Amino acid sequence: MTRSNIKLFSWLLALLFLSASVKGQKISEPDRLGKIKERVGYLASEELGGRKSGEKGDSLSAWFIRQQFSNMGLQLLFDQGLQKFELISSVEMGQDNHLSVNGLKFMPKDDFLPYSFSGNKFASAPVVFAGYGFKFETDSMHWNDYNGVDVKGKLVLLLKGDPEINNPSSPFALYAEERYKVMHAMDHGAAGVILVAGPNFSEKDELQGMFYDKNSSTYDIPVIQVTRKVADTFLEKSGITVAELEEYLNKNLKSKSFDTGQNVSVQSSVILKQVTTYNIAAMVPGTDPQLMNEYLVIGAHYDHLGQGGPGSGSRVPDTLAVHYGADDNASGVSAVIDVAERAVISRSNRRSLIFVAFGAEEMGLVGSTHFTANPPVDLKNVIAMLNFDMVGRLDPDSRALSIGGTKTSLESEEILELLNPGFELSLSGEGTGPSDHAAFYMQDIPVFFISTGAHPDYHTPGDNAGKINYPGILEVSDYVWGIVEEISGRDDRLTYNEAGSKVRRSTRGRMKVTLGVMPDFAGQEKNGLRIDGVTKGKPAHTAGILKGDIITAINGNKVGNIYDYMNRMNTFEEGQTISVDVVREGKPLVLIVQL
Repeated sequence: MTRSNIKLFSWLLALLFLSASVKGQKISEPDRLGKIKERVGYLASEELGGRKSGEKGDSLSAWFIRQQFSNMGLQLLFDQGLQKFELISSVEMGQDNHLSVNGLKFMPKDDFLPYSFSGNKFASAPVVFAGYGFKFETDSMHWNDYNGVDVKGKLVLLLKGDPEINNPSSPFALYAEERYKVMHAMDHGAAGVILVAGPNFSEKDELQGMFYDKNSSTYDIPVIQVTRKVADTFLEKSGITVAELEEYLNKNLKSKSFDTGQNVSVQSSVILKQVTTYNIAAMVPGTDPQLMNEYLVIGAHYDHLGQGGPGSGSRVPDTLAVHYGADDNASGVSAVIDVAERAVISRSNRRSLIFVAFGAEEMGLVGSTHFTANPPVDLKNVIAMLNFDMVGRLDPDSRALSIGGTKTSLESEEILELLNPGFELSLSGEGTGPSDHAAFYMQDIPVFFISTGAHPDYHTPGDNAGKINYPGILEVSDYVWGIVEEISGRDDRLTYNEAGSKVRRSTRGRMKVTLGVMPDFAGQEKNGLRIDGVTKGKPAHTAGILKGDIITAINGNKVGNIYDYMNRMNTFEEGQTISVDVVREGKPLVLIVQL
């Protein structure tokens, strides 16, 4: 008997002893309810400070969840239940930030700030004003702010936003994002980019605070923002102000670009703060010797938004206060632990059950993506994933329960309806979505995304423990436990079915056409954009792009991150043929794609 088998055998003996000691017993509903309240109360407490990834409250949450698993007798996976991983969680200004013109020096924070995606670079060069930094052509409009000006080796001064900043349906909205503007400036050889807000964009001449946009990729040039007062000094020789330029562009809807005649020196310094966080994972082995090497994963993310603020995902970004995350997602974690306890006591699972609390979901599904890339078991043997995300606000009148991924197996909807104890089910077939189950669907695993739905307190400090429907969590947990028992106990695996595109929808921008890929939104690949999933039948799949490929260019133009990808794709139309440069297992390839 190998050492691992001895360890498993010893654990099974201990578990059999535990099962025997509680044989015939059942956790009382009041006891379960009390435990759920305690778990939500602690995870959503002031002490844990909103559980932002890498902060003290995040670590305390991880230790707490691991202890819960351990106390119940689950077999801890990875390193005593913890799967450690690192990520970039925030950004701060470095010490070496300088800006000057004609010997006049400006002050960082007061007069200028680097962007989180700025390179740590120095540039001293002439300044060219290039309007909004647009370069696009549609059926109804053509705009090129680089027409007639040479910006190669120069600093480009650009207006923030677009001419219709208050119109969410504006055709300019696709091209107003700062990274888009930097990308096109670099395409034209710019040595650096300086952005400034006109009065229409921001009435007060104030800088926007630095924030991390949840993508760790940076550009190889300095990118800063300045106040209008500073930008007007760059424009002195031209005899025009930022306010006048914004008014002209917005009124005439055409470019006005020119050399300012000023030389500016800029040094940017940005520190991307790397932190450590964890997935917490434990297992209840199956009872059937023939099926125990197949697995169900039951999970929920435990991280949240900390104190909120710009770039955090808070819906009130101007409010710095603890975002408790009671529903999102202390409720889901509590349900996972409750189901795990049911599994330990009942011992009715023929297949093995893996329980996971994922870290860094709010940073872009980083924890679940790391888990599926470095799993404790072969993912080919994972037959389903059930994900709790926000299950703490069950409406007692409507009893509405949302379940996503219901067409990712042929049997899912029949099982859900058969076991439904009286919820008003709202079923969505697609396997993608804004939570951790998406990482498993990318691996061709049937998924169930369980939620009682969003509410006005979502991603605000108002999501606190006092507003949770605790009996509702218990009801949802009971329902899911029945689903787990059913799937675990079936003779046959669920039949996987591709349901919907493996393209994660992004709120950061709209694309006219897509390749049909699931990109790495967190930007963990430094030399391009990694592809985490490819949808069958879509242009990328037809052209031979594979999961794991790293896109480095489209039509010969560099792609370094998700923003570059979206902005490049926005320049194409359906039916167009493009070239895509990828790196596959270290080797460069060029693929031809018809959109």
